[in-house]
Amino acid sequence: MGSTAVLFLCLAVVHVAAATVHEHSQCIDNPPDLSLRGVEAGKVMDGLPGDFTAYITGPSHSERAIVLASDIYGFESPILRKIADKVAMTEHYYVVVPDFFHGDPYNDSRILSEWLKSHSPVKAAQDAKALFASLKKDRKSIGVGGYCWGGKFAAEIAKTQDVKVVVLSHPSLLTDDDMKEVKWPIEILGAQNDTITPPEQVRQFKQTLSERMDIPYLVEIFPRVAHGFACRYNTTDPFAVKSAEKALAYMLDWFHKYMK
Repeated sequence: MGSTAVLFLCLAVVHVAAATVHEHSQCIDNPPDLSLRGVEAGKVMDGLPGDFTAYITGPSHSERAIVLASDIYGFESPILRKIADKVAMTEHYYVVVPDFFHGDPYNDSRILSEWLKSHSPVKAAQDAKALFASLKKDRKSIGVGGYCWGGKFAAEIAKTQDVKVVVLSHPSLLTDDDMKEVKWPIEILGAQNDTITPPEQVRQFKQTLSERMDIPYLVEIFPRVAHGFACRYNTTDPFAVKSAEKALAYMLDWFHKYMK
């Protein structure tokens, strides 16, 4: 093989390796800007059952609690914490946003598929049993709202007796089998331009739920938005902001309906 051919072969290998390292996914589009954090109504607490750290907001004496499960970027997202504060203020819920990644959220220097191997939402749901048991001691109802990675987490929790209702916003890693196993009212908010969980897959979830006829469900596909639209959006884009606010309103309405 000539030197020129060897050079091109080496460049091809480097290109393939680079493509592997920098794999693209809508899951990693528009990462949260932690510098945008403003005044927060809640506080971060350590040492929760299950050895979790969490952002906590809302009245601690409330009989209704909401657990918000983050996307891959974790509980420090300014937008997610703002959502938590709004949920707490609107309905007087006690809101907990756990750090399910124990200080190891995804960052753009990582390979997403590799990071996911050690951050399974299924395992996280199992690890969170002590946290939910603690919340249930003093509260009559608990709901879970999950975003992206957290959508799969919420589906796993919905297979247990730990909650009364769940909302999945642009979920990832979700399967049709999950829809066959959830036990509680479920709302799924999909996105028209989502390549992680595309509309046709969301519609299949709806079909599976409709065939069960034993739990309430609501499935909505938001137009002209992509994966992450509810919790990781461009705050300077009026349409993006309006879509996220609508998603929040849908979630609050669903919680209110089934957590009375």
